[in-house]
Amino acid sequence: MSGIYIHIPFCKQACHYCDFHFSTSLKKKDEMVLALAKEISLRKSESQNEEVETIYFGGGTPSILSTEDLRFLIDEVYKNYKVVENPEITVEANPDDLTEERIIELSKSKVNRLSIGIQSFFEDDLKMMNRAHNSEEALNCLEIATQYFDNISLDLIYGIPGSSNEKWKQNIDKALSFGINHISSYALTVEPKTALDKFIKKGIIKQPDDEVTQEQFHILVDSLQENGFVHYELSNFGKPEYFSKNNSAYWLGKKYIGIGPSAHSYDGINRGWNISNNSLYIKSIQENKVPIETEKLTITDRYNEYIMTGLRTIWGVSLERIENEFGEFYLNHSLKEAKRFLEDELLIIEENVLRATKKGKFLCDGIASDLFLVNLD
Repeated sequence: MSGIYIHIPFCKQACHYCDFHFSTSLKKKDEMVLALAKEISLRKSESQNEEVETIYFGGGTPSILSTEDLRFLIDEVYKNYKVVENPEITVEANPDDLTEERIIELSKSKVNRLSIGIQSFFEDDLKMMNRAHNSEEALNCLEIATQYFDNISLDLIYGIPGSSNEKWKQNIDKALSFGINHISSYALTVEPKTALDKFIKKGIIKQPDDEVTQEQFHILVDSLQENGFVHYELSNFGKPEYFSKNNSAYWLGKKYIGIGPSAHSYDGINRGWNISNNSLYIKSIQENKVPIETEKLTITDRYNEYIMTGLRTIWGVSLERIENEFGEFYLNHSLKEAKRFLEDELLIIEENVLRATKKGKFLCDGIASDLFLVNLD
């Protein structure tokens, strides 16, 4: 098994673009921590003596928990599972939580990787997104964190309405100036029912411009590759030896257990997701029941997922694996549907592996959906 993902469903405030599951009320925080620990224990039989390689605290805002809470949950994993000798243990954190004192505390714990939600170094961008931190806090926390942690990832958002390419380059350069070894970067997407969606509909904020977003994606790719980063997944760039082991496991189809409300799990055949309601989650766990729904993936589901994840990564889609795992029919289908993308130089086949070209990378989710098989089973 690859990893354990622990969802911390709390935030200080709601970012305007976010549609993840969280609460801004911390009233149930202590109950939640106990429930997370109990779910970790309740699900230990699922690991079947396999080793845990990564522990990942996502959210929400995991840095809202005390270092003591994080230690307690990490210890529960160690108590109930076989953990490899040097696991990757990541905590997602917001700059406003990362005081010098907090960073030193974390560096003395088993946590060995920070994923810091910077998003932008510009004050006007942060205000528009309703981030809890300001530009000064972003700079200060990186100044200190890089003294205590070698393995740091930071998040940046591109395609922000009204943001110029020049401003975007400055964001990238500022991130690089700290000697960071991993960057995750996403286009600003307008999710239904978010504050951003409402502001755009009212004309308060402009709709993100697709052309500008694509330009900024290519600026990002070129800048980071020139600086020694490998573009190993659509939204992820790492120096060699610094790829996220947790995220790579998802894309390579490894097993993982998701702990906490709304967390997803995968065992190679079944996908599961926990209830997205903090109170109902806590109540259920207190009754020794994991509030999870599962579905068994059909062969077509698994083929579609492999196409989607494979095309997003440098590992691509192995045509040999399609033939061996899914059969000749699926192989012929994928080659037939890929033909026009190969002709347009958006896809390439090298050593029997189908990959997105540099030109095709930004469009790879759309290309993947054209290679899907629908309603076969």
